[in-house]
Amino acid sequence: MGDVAMTVPVILAFMQHHPEVKVTVVSRAFFKPIFLQIPQIQFVSVHTHHQHKGLWGIFRLYRELKALGVTEIADFHNVLRSKILRVLFALRGQKTAYTDKGRLEKKQLTRLEEKTIAPLKPMTLRHIETLQKLGYTVPFDTLYYLPKEALSPNVLEQTGPKQQLWIGIAPFAQHSAKVYPIDLLQNVVAELAQGPYRIFLLGGGRRESELLDTLTPLGERIKNMANKISFEHELELIANLDLMVSMDSGNAHLAALYGVKTITLWGATHPYAGFAPYGQPLDYCLTADRSQYPFLPTSIYGNKKVAGYEQAMRTITPQQILQKIYSILSEER
Repeated sequence: MGDVAMTVPVILAFMQHHPEVKVTVVSRAFFKPIFLQIPQIQFVSVHTHHQHKGLWGIFRLYRELKALGVTEIADFHNVLRSKILRVLFALRGQKTAYTDKGRLEKKQLTRLEEKTIAPLKPMTLRHIETLQKLGYTVPFDTLYYLPKEALSPNVLEQTGPKQQLWIGIAPFAQHSAKVYPIDLLQNVVAELAQGPYRIFLLGGGRRESELLDTLTPLGERIKNMANKISFEHELELIANLDLMVSMDSGNAHLAALYGVKTITLWGATHPYAGFAPYGQPLDYCLTADRSQYPFLPTSIYGNKKVAGYEQAMRTITPQQILQKIYSILSEER
């Protein structure tokens, strides 16, 4: 989800500076609610398990896009499926370009020996370069956010009216090396529950919902939102938060799209890899202690495990998180 979300500011910037160009976003149907918030955009849903499955499915998708009048391809994903699609357009003489993901630099950042610890180019800027390859100038020196919409009745039914500062906490990630220990998170939530805040716990699926249920008894203003509302309505809630606390995961990127202050916790991964939430200060990224775990970061996506590094995220203390939360919220007042 994070990869998809990071394309949104780029598309917003492009459409502002090139309103004469019709933009079609091609992605999984699940992500459609994100892009429908951008006026004049056309969204094509890809169904990789059904009509767009396999090589014949890619060719079918190509024909669909051709029928829509697509004449240029900016491939922000650059994986096998999108490469084949790109080639099909190129064979017709259409202009195509793809995002260089900087795999060599990322390997140098995550290798265990002779690391190069330095910030890499953010993915948003890499996507801007892709558009430049197609011949477009896209100024990117200001911040581009999605509009914040009013809360719908479906959301308000779960949240109630906004009478306090709202904090979202999204404690899960796709890989365990990016997940903050639940016992430490309990300490964070328990203290926040004593303050003038409404706390929304975000997750999905039965297992995550059950884990979040263990946190709700810590305070009456804590609400488990897992599986309570649709993704579209969850975006409404996120847009109206005053602060998000998240792992290196999709929820962090979604919050950043609306300009919500976003604290992220980093274990095996690192914000230097170019995947920090859009428009957020670097000091909002709390990283595991490299003095205790010098091989960090060990992975770009968190899927690579290193023996002895399972507890790295415990070096981010609840006190650090709370101090950062209070510091940011004090600036809002």
